[in-house]
Amino acid sequence: MSLTVADVLALPGLESMSLRAGSAGLDNGVRWPYVAENNGIAEWVLGGELVFVTGINHPRDETNLLRLLDEACSRRVAGLVILTGPDYIQGIAPGLLDAADAAGMPLIEQPYSLKMVLVTQAIGSALIEAEQLGRSRHDVLERLLAGDYQSLDLLLHRASQLGMPLTGHWQVAQLQLDGGDALFAQNLAGDAETQLARQHDGITRRLRQFAAEHPSRLPVLGRAGQWTLLLAAPHQDHRQRLVNWLKPLNLRLAPLKLCIGLSAAQHPASGLAQALDEARQALVVARRFGEHAGVCVYDELGVLKLLSAVRDRGLLDQFLHERLGPLLRHDQRHGPSLMPTLQAWFLDNGNLVAAALRLAVHRNTLTHRVQRIEALCGLSLDNPNDRLDIGVALMIWRLSA
Repeated sequence: MSLTVADVLALPGLESMSLRAGSAGLDNGVRWPYVAENNGIAEWVLGGELVFVTGINHPRDETNLLRLLDEACSRRVAGLVILTGPDYIQGIAPGLLDAADAAGMPLIEQPYSLKMVLVTQAIGSALIEAEQLGRSRHDVLERLLAGDYQSLDLLLHRASQLGMPLTGHWQVAQLQLDGGDALFAQNLAGDAETQLARQHDGITRRLRQFAAEHPSRLPVLGRAGQWTLLLAAPHQDHRQRLVNWLKPLNLRLAPLKLCIGLSAAQHPASGLAQALDEARQALVVARRFGEHAGVCVYDELGVLKLLSAVRDRGLLDQFLHERLGPLLRHDQRHGPSLMPTLQAWFLDNGNLVAAALRLAVHRNTLTHRVQRIEALCGLSLDNPNDRLDIGVALMIWRLSA
C-alpha cells in the first residue's frame, strides 16, 4: 500500500497545507519528502518524492518555480510543496498554478508557520505505516493466490482486519508486458533500460488507478513486468472494461505491448489458486493469438484448455511435428512462408481471397502455397479429420511461438 499526495494532505497536523493546483495528480504515490536546496532539482530526485521548496538558499521567482515544475514533471516526482510567507516566497503566481493544472502536477501551499520538522515527521511515520500495511496486505493476497495456508478462515479474518473483506466471488487478471527485445533493438541499452523502468512505473500507477475505481480497492501485485489483480465478480463486464482501458495504453507503449489474461468469474476465496492458473493460461493465449486483441478470458480458450492441461510438453511437440514437421523444416530453410500461410487460411476460415489480402500476396500465390502444404504434409484441408489435426497442431505451434 503506497502513500498518496491525497493521503499526505489528510494527515493529522498538516491541515494548514492546501492543494492549490494539479488535482489530477492527487493519487501520485509519495516515496519520500525532499527539501529542495539547489537552484534545480533534476539531478537530485529519482521520482516519487514530495518536493518542498523554501526559497531560503536560492531566490524563487516565477521563472525559477516554473523551471522546478518542469523538472518535477520530467522526473516524475509526486508533487511540489511551496512554502509561503513574508520573508522568502510571498505567494504563488497564477501562471504557476495554471502550469501545474495543465501538467497534472499537485502544487501545495504550506505556510512557513508550519514547522518542517513536524511535516517530515508526519510523512515519515505515515510512510512506514503504509509500507507495513502494504506488505501485510500483499502477503495475504499472495498466500491466497498460491493456496499457501493452513486455515482459510484465519487468513480471511486477517484480510478483513487489514481492510480487505474477501467474501464473495472473484475473477483474477494476470498482466504481462512484452516487447522488451524490440525496445532494446531500437535504443541504446541505457536509454532502453530507463524507458522500460519508466513504463513499468507508469503501468503500475495506471493499474492502481484502475483498481481504485473498483469497489474492492485491493492492492495490485506485481514485479518485473508482471502484475496480478483481483476483481470482484459479479460486478460488471471486466473483459470489456479492460479492453477499453488497454487499447489506448498499448498505442502509447509501442513497441511494447501489455497483454491480459482473465480467469473464469465466480471463484470463491478458496478457489483463487485455481483462478490464478486459469488467468495464466488465458494470458498465454492473449500473448500468442493476436485475434484476441491482447485480452483473453479462460472461458474463451475452447480446445486450448485441453492443450494447456497436457503437462507432458513432449506429447504436444510430437503431435506438432507429426502433422506439420515438413512445413516447419521448409520454413527454417527457406524463410517463413508456409506456416504463416496455413495460419492465415485458418484465421479466414478457408477464404483464399481474405487470406491473400491478410498476407499481401496474390491469390494464385496463396493457392500454390496451400497445394504445397497439402503435398508436404500428406493431408487435405478439405478432409474434416485432417483439418482438425492441422488446426490443433497449428494451435500448439502458436502457443510455443
